[in-house]
Amino acid sequence: MAKVVLKKGKEKSLLRRHPWIFSGAIKRVEGPCQDGDVVDVVDAKGTFLARGYFNSRSQIAVRILTWEEEEIDSAFWQKRLEIAIRAREGLFLPGHTEAVRLVNAESDGLPGLVADRYGQYLVLQFLTLGIERWKDTITELLWELVKPKGIYERSDVDVRLKEGLEPRAGLLRGEEPPERLEVRENGLKFWVDVKSGHKTGFYLDQRENRLRVKEFASGKEVLDAFCYTGAFGVYALSGGAKRVVHVDSSKDALEMAKANVELNGFLVRDEDFVEGDVFEVLRKWRKEGRLFDLIVLDPPKFAHSKEQVDDAVRGYKDINLMAMGLLRPGGILFTFSCSGLVPPELFQKAVFWAALDAGKEVQVIGKMGQARDHPFSLNFPEGEYLKGLILRVI
Repeated sequence: MAKVVLKKGKEKSLLRRHPWIFSGAIKRVEGPCQDGDVVDVVDAKGTFLARGYFNSRSQIAVRILTWEEEEIDSAFWQKRLEIAIRAREGLFLPGHTEAVRLVNAESDGLPGLVADRYGQYLVLQFLTLGIERWKDTITELLWELVKPKGIYERSDVDVRLKEGLEPRAGLLRGEEPPERLEVRENGLKFWVDVKSGHKTGFYLDQRENRLRVKEFASGKEVLDAFCYTGAFGVYALSGGAKRVVHVDSSKDALEMAKANVELNGFLVRDEDFVEGDVFEVLRKWRKEGRLFDLIVLDPPKFAHSKEQVDDAVRGYKDINLMAMGLLRPGGILFTFSCSGLVPPELFQKAVFWAALDAGKEVQVIGKMGQARDHPFSLNFPEGEYLKGLILRVI
């Protein structure tokens, strides 16, 4: 097995069990090594530190699999998968909650792998070259462990290009999932497009936050901005909201949102589904003096690289500023950021700057994060990407 030798002093992050080694920390590679191979990582003196897979084409040159000198074989992957699945026991409840993340990449000790369960189907993402090498083994193991009807791949993401991989999607095993798959979440029903929807088809990480919206929705006029397929809106209606207005730039997403509202037995009115750029729509409504009692802001990722962080912060400030201007006195704002490169304290500052410019007194009455099937390890803070605030705007 080849060895990756670190530069002197570059072992500190590994001693803290951070699972990434950047290319700049590597002094040399000893022995024959191809991209995707499993390698040992040693310090400048040759002391064993960890074992992971290597990719010279990625800025993250080594992703750690284990801190022990253990064999990386089928038994290794089976053990890791069993631990991850066992940790979610009790979350998958037929007839109540049928959409659950089973594997959350680095935070489950399986870097580069995402596995989501939708009813009787699994949807997998193989995001790195090292995990791609074990695709067949992992697929077969999950087939035996979960016993789904079918396993579908959704590795159609740009991050694979950084690994030297082409995006891929398609059936891996068993039956192909239908174009629209019906699943339940907390007793509510949703159509999910696992073949071409965002992520693997649904924002599973917001499951518990949607319940919080339901708690606040009774009797309120609600705006669900960046609504995608309308999950927050359905929860608000189930909580007794007087009306929910959905806004998204995607016509297809809005059609699915209508279908989800109808699927749960609520009235569908075309005027409650607005297609357009959310920034522009909210700016227009603010000028017109339109008001709501509760607003949900769940925008897409604004920062895909460190160079985009400043622009992302300005984006969060602007959209929250507009939302605060659309709330009645005492109104509630649920605001989120899924940009992992924007830490919670910086996101909160952006919201503070929005409140300052809006001339509003704002109270934080709750903080939110990703659902419990999306854990993050304490030694891997990058895994905490989703943060949210529940605000009362006075």
